[in-house]
Amino acid sequence: MTKKLSQKEINNIVWKACDTFRGVIDPSQYKDYILTMLFLKYVSDVQKDKYNEYLKKYNNDQERADRAMKHERFVVPQHCSFAYLYDHRNEANVGELINIALNDIEEANREKISSEDGSGIFRNIDFNSSNLGDAKDKNTRLKNLLIDFSALDLTPSHLEESDVIGDAYEFLISNFASDAGKKAGEFYTPSEVSTLIAKLTKSKPGARISDPTCGSGSLLIKAGKEVGSDNFSLYGQEANGSTWALAVMNMFLHGFDNAIVRWGDTIRNPKLKEGDVLMKFDTVVANPPFSLDKWGADEAESDRYNRFWRGVPPKSKGDWAFISHMIETAYEGHGKVGVVVPHGVLFRGASEGKIRKRTIEDNILEAVIGLPANLFFGTGIPAAILIFNKGKGSNENVLFIDASQQYEAGKNQNKLRDSDIDRIVETYRQFNEGKLKAGVIEEKFSFVATFGEIQENDFNLNIPRYVDTFEEEAEVDIAAVQKEIEKLEGELKIVQLELDKYLKELGA
Repeated sequence: MTKKLSQKEINNIVWKACDTFRGVIDPSQYKDYILTMLFLKYVSDVQKDKYNEYLKKYNNDQERADRAMKHERFVVPQHCSFAYLYDHRNEANVGELINIALNDIEEANREKISSEDGSGIFRNIDFNSSNLGDAKDKNTRLKNLLIDFSALDLTPSHLEESDVIGDAYEFLISNFASDAGKKAGEFYTPSEVSTLIAKLTKSKPGARISDPTCGSGSLLIKAGKEVGSDNFSLYGQEANGSTWALAVMNMFLHGFDNAIVRWGDTIRNPKLKEGDVLMKFDTVVANPPFSLDKWGADEAESDRYNRFWRGVPPKSKGDWAFISHMIETAYEGHGKVGVVVPHGVLFRGASEGKIRKRTIEDNILEAVIGLPANLFFGTGIPAAILIFNKGKGSNENVLFIDASQQYEAGKNQNKLRDSDIDRIVETYRQFNEGKLKAGVIEEKFSFVATFGEIQENDFNLNIPRYVDTFEEEAEVDIAAVQKEIEKLEGELKIVQLELDKYLKELGA
């Protein structure tokens, strides 16, 4: 019996393949080469496995097997397969051969992996680039890359679990994010934060789920998995072309072939529409760019979708622009929104204060959750999660949670533990079910505020106004301190006398 590959074994192999590029190009760039090769190996192995199944089914009738393959989820022309490229790994133009293969895969699967304007997911990746070194070094690197991936057999029957390929992709993205510094926040939300948001906004079967700033798609996938069945649909949009390509591949590797991920600027040019109106969703989740400058304030003044009727955010801070878009795309009567924000969103005044006031008055804000510092890639500042519920009903209370001290400290980055996530989710669940009433306090962790209390605070949502986290300092015993000082002074005199003695003996 063939030994099945475990998640750990696959992760080790693909991470080792990264050695080919380390020290040559930045992790934020070489991630595209590694992830693309993983995608190519996967679709090639799956196609080969399917083809062999059809040959067996049709008694080695290749013509019937070829016809059947045209109806499979993905088409890989023979000269585009990983096996073909591996057999040609010693060719002088191996980089060009890989580029041709990727281009022809796009052509063969245009409806599945192309944007609306026809751009494919591999359009920004060049395996023949001079960035990979001179001709000799480049060919050596590509040859080693093909050799590394040849150790993987990614046919479903050789894998321990059905989702290990998607999880390997997530593993790589997470590690690239860790290496990529500030650029990481553009394409990845830490897994634990995604899990927390997905649980807080848990969708019911049949739900439409959207992420308007989806990055590589990890948060959107977590929100889908939280449904607990396959009965849901995923929709995303991403402004960065390279990151959009990662998201499309990510969806495919997780088996979400029908997910719709658009490429474009969500604020200036929303692509998730039905006719001339914005699509509505049961659940909207996102980790938008923090305080984005030049987000499109000028166009927002005359927004054709009327998303900013509560007010237009300042030009230099687009946080409430994304929040407003998310709220407007959630279904009336039951739509939920979960969004990561910098703390300034909770208390800044001027136009943001007016938008926040109107939103609270609309009684759709359900929870404000403060997170620990240093959770996110590229920034050490603490963030918060806002939960909006357009089916909140007559309950005007708002739950405040201060989870800033609930984490596991890491060398470079802090991490939410399962117990931290469970505590936050359980507190929110009890509030959501009406079990936590106004004024209920969990000391130094949560508080249920009334609309009146928030109004008294001028609609300022700064968490310390509601959750008292003040720690009293221990009383100082003055008498004991004085005794300690006297003791130390006595010891100091003895040492000084000894020192004087030695100096005299030395004639100093």
